[in-house]
Amino acid sequence: MKNEDIEYLLSKNDKKLEEIAKNEIKKQDKKLHKKLYKQELLEAQIELLKLQDWVYENKKRVILIFEGRDTAGKGGTIKRFIEHLNPRKFRIAALPKPTKEEMGQFFYQRYFKHLPNEGEIVFFDRSWYNRAIVEPVYGFCTKKQYDEFMRITPSVEQALINDGIILIKFWLDISKETQKKRFDERKNNPLKYWKLSPIDLKAQELWDDITKFQEAMFKQTSTQDAPWIIIDSNNQKKARLAAIKYVLSAIDYEGKGTTLKNIDVDKNLIKKYGE
Repeated sequence: MKNEDIEYLLSKNDKKLEEIAKNEIKKQDKKLHKKLYKQELLEAQIELLKLQDWVYENKKRVILIFEGRDTAGKGGTIKRFIEHLNPRKFRIAALPKPTKEEMGQFFYQRYFKHLPNEGEIVFFDRSWYNRAIVEPVYGFCTKKQYDEFMRITPSVEQALINDGIILIKFWLDISKETQKKRFDERKNNPLKYWKLSPIDLKAQELWDDITKFQEAMFKQTSTQDAPWIIIDSNNQKKARLAAIKYVLSAIDYEGKGTTLKNIDVDKNLIKKYGE
């Protein structure tokens, strides 16, 4: 519908025609926002390519950790990061539950197999932080194992950073209402129902328990060199752009900001724990 048609409907002083016009305006606004989002995302992805080239040419090593409650959008955010990247220069680490053999190893051993080589970016879709929340909440580790993990993890991460690895840790934050809505969408979507596991279905029931361990994780493992970056992910599109922009703003790479002029992060969406 053209703008003059909308103006005509509004001029008729008829409630039904006015409602039609308002609905059309909403549709057009939605299309415009979607178009602007796609354009900004594309510009951000071009910047990511420049960052990836810089990492490769300068033999840097980068770890991006994505944590959050079920349905927070970890996989979808990583997908937007890697959409146009060179697949030879990055990896995704999304580990299944540990095998019997892995359960008898040093806890970090199975994760360390996926640390980046020179010139590589590794995306962790969940990470060793399973032991900080999922495992204690669902009874998959002992209290002794949990306490030891919380005690040594800041030192382990500091060792990685001291060795030259760039480490960024994201927590994608959502409300209980948002999670329920997304669970319901998955249940009714024949292309997404497989994402629901028995553990996922208990997440709403155990919301407060998860919150308790989440806060303990933030408090004990957010450090000056490896802070938790918390992103409001109730709006997935805004969260994806916020995560990409944070990485672009945090790393100084060649050609920075020549494609995406506004790399500044939205402080209403993203913050460091404790700030």
